[in-house]
Amino acid sequence: CIVKITGDMTMSFPSGIIKVFTSNPSPAVLSFRIRNTSKFEQILPNAQLVYSDPSQSDSNTKDFWMNMQTLTAYLKKLAEQNPSSSYYNVDILKYQVSSNGIQSTPLNLATYWKCSLTTTDIRVDYKYNPEAMVSPAVLSNVQILMPVDGGVTCMQSLPTAIWNAEQKKALWKLSEISEKSENGGSGSLRAKFDLSEGPTKPSTLAVQFVSEGSTLSGADVELVGTGYRLSLIKKRFATGRYMADC
Repeated sequence: CIVKITGDMTMSFPSGIIKVFTSNPSPAVLSFRIRNTSKFEQILPNAQLVYSDPSQSDSNTKDFWMNMQTLTAYLKKLAEQNPSSSYYNVDILKYQVSSNGIQSTPLNLATYWKCSLTTTDIRVDYKYNPEAMVSPAVLSNVQILMPVDGGVTCMQSLPTAIWNAEQKKALWKLSEISEKSENGGSGSLRAKFDLSEGPTKPSTLAVQFVSEGSTLSGADVELVGTGYRLSLIKKRFATGRYMADC
């Protein structure tokens, strides 16, 4: 199981702060600290906007501060492009998280295929893994997409899947998976396909889901010093390339 976890941090500024910055030739430096960075393999700050001291010795926290002149110019540019917006988003940094194989994935998967000339049987086992998250969160809008070739003429599935004959793919949609789901978030998807041009060649399964309120990194952020405040912190993670082979 090959796992790569990447993340990014975005800071939102209310439109009114641009006037504050432009009317003050030396606004207070905006500094922030990222805590719980021990799982980070790499941190890539936005080189144009964010400074850091590479000699920081604490492996669990990292301090950063903004280039206020560049930040002001960037926010002014965003305001010119979209003057009616009430806030503007600025990409602060990107990071990569160390992983521990399948134990780092919030949804463990295993696929099984039985292929003959006239039929194909598929089973997909899934298991919710709260250990991958700092605080267990619900996986929402779960979609499992399975390509099936061999001239499918009929599909029987449990739970019910959607067959797209043009794309030759079966799609399962699950509203959410969590510890509160049946069997603690473990289950199986099954499907039987009748074929006219078999056998089917087993293919790669693709999955999508999102989760709000938690992260896989465990990182947190706080402002350092005075002059600014954080009104809201949002945390989420979502699938990128999330796939399983038989």
